[in-house]
Amino acid sequence: MTQQSELRSSNRGTPVGRRVVLGVVGLGVVGVATGRWLSQGVGDVVAATAPGLASVIPAAGGFRIYTVTSGYPEVDPAAYRLSLSGLVERPLSLSLTDLADLPQTQMTKDFQCVTGWRVDDVPWSGVLLRDVLDAAGVDQDAAALTLTSFDGAYTESLTLEQAMRDDMLVATTMYGAPLEVKHGAPVRLIAAPMYGYKSIKWMDGIELTREVQPGYWEVRGYDVDAWVGQSNGRTDEPVV
Repeated sequence: MTQQSELRSSNRGTPVGRRVVLGVVGLGVVGVATGRWLSQGVGDVVAATAPGLASVIPAAGGFRIYTVTSGYPEVDPAAYRLSLSGLVERPLSLSLTDLADLPQTQMTKDFQCVTGWRVDDVPWSGVLLRDVLDAAGVDQDAAALTLTSFDGAYTESLTLEQAMRDDMLVATTMYGAPLEVKHGAPVRLIAAPMYGYKSIKWMDGIELTREVQPGYWEVRGYDVDAWVGQSNGRTDEPVV
C-alpha cells in the first residue's frame, strides 16, 4: 500500500480545489510573480535589523516580513517534504501532492503580530493541522508538537489540544494563490487565534512529544501560549 493510499479521507473543511495546491509545484517556490503582490507594487527594502532578527521588510497590504536568518530559504517544490515523527503511529514524509490529497480547507482570518501591526481578513487555504495529525495517527502519550522550519533555525510549539482546533491550518495558499517564498512557501502554519510568531514559515517538520518544547522566540522571553489579546501585551520588537 502506498503512503498516499494510507492518508485518511474526511469531509471536514471547505473544498478549495486540489489543482490550486498542486500549482505550487508547477510555479516553483517563488510562485505568484503576477499575483496580488505585484499588483500592489511591492518593493522589498530592508527597513531595520535587530539582534537575532535578520530583517524586517515592509510589504504590501500591511505585512512585515520577518526572518531570523540571512535571507529567505528556498526548496524545490517537487522535492519538498513535511515530516511527521515522534509519538505517531505512522511516521510520514508528505509531499505537496500528499497534502493536496488530504481534505482541503479555506479560512479568512486576521493576522496579528505581537509587535502591534495587523492585517485584516486574510484568506488562506490548505489542510487543517488536525487532519495532518490524523493521517499519521497520534500516540496516546503525545501531548505537544514541536514544529521546525527548513531555514535551519526557527522552531515553534503547540499543545496537542491547541493543534486540534479548527483554526490551525497547514497553509499552502494565500489570497487564492500559492504562497510566495517570503510568506513561507511552500508550506507554513497559520495559528489563527495566536500572535504571528506561532505561525511558523517554511515548515518542514512536526514532531509529537510528551511535553511542550518552547520555540525560537519563546526561549527569548515570549509567551508559549500566544493568544491574541491575552499574551505578551508588548508593542516592541523581539529582544534577544
